[in-house]
Amino acid sequence: MGQRGIGLLFVLPAVAFTVVFFIIPLIMTVYMSLHDWPLLGQSEFIGLDNYVTLAGDRQFWNSLWFTTRYTLLVTPVIFILAFVLALLVNLPLHGVGIFRTIYFLPVVIGLGTSSLLWVWLLHDRVGIIDAILLGLGLIDRPIVWLADPNYAMLAIIMSVVWKTVGFTMILLLTGMQAIPLELYEAARVDGASYFGRLRFITMPLLRRTFALALILSVIGSYLGFDQFFIMTAGGPQNTTISVVYWIYKNSFTNFKLGYGASMSIVLLVVLVILSVIQLRLLRDETSY
Repeated sequence: MGQRGIGLLFVLPAVAFTVVFFIIPLIMTVYMSLHDWPLLGQSEFIGLDNYVTLAGDRQFWNSLWFTTRYTLLVTPVIFILAFVLALLVNLPLHGVGIFRTIYFLPVVIGLGTSSLLWVWLLHDRVGIIDAILLGLGLIDRPIVWLADPNYAMLAIIMSVVWKTVGFTMILLLTGMQAIPLELYEAARVDGASYFGRLRFITMPLLRRTFALALILSVIGSYLGFDQFFIMTAGGPQNTTISVVYWIYKNSFTNFKLGYGASMSIVLLVVLVILSVIQLRLLRDETSY
């Protein structure tokens, strides 16, 4: 067996995994989207009818717009906080590893578990958040966070930022530690300030890491389901119905699996377009 054969053996598990868990399900989803596919009973081929219906589904487009607004709000907060935390835990201080662990700890908690935790934290009677705000005199009565359209989105964003910021922090920290120290030393000798080194060395050389973290964050936000399902169940007044939550309701509550599959394909196309745009905007034309 030549080197090419050995190389094929090494990549075979990854290829098999991709085919079984991505290519085949994708083909099945496209096939289902062309059918009237009830949960029970025989499916019926209807061509593009599901997509025609989807074009006039106001709730789907409302949920997609809501998910886009949610993504535009939560992503900058995660990135700014994660970048600040990465800068702090990258300092050569004694015991900094403890803080890295503390900041990363929420990541290992399941999203469903963290959502349930925040339901308790935000409870207007026994929740600690309202208790702290009342104790500080910032509010004069408890806030019903998850039942108030003015606060539900903020509550979900707080829970997601707490849960995911540590992951983005680790990605950025890894990118920072891959930057050669000689570049910082040369800049320091030339009289560059801390913010100058941050602007002209750290930020440009982190573009690839930024691109990876941004794509993962945007995709994760668009595929958000657990926090909306557990914390608000799409409420109050249907103001927090994400696109995946709407797909779930049509597929497993209304038993329209074919229609849900068509929405999944549209969402996939949206994510592919967004990922391509992000890669083009953040592509690194320099090498180091």
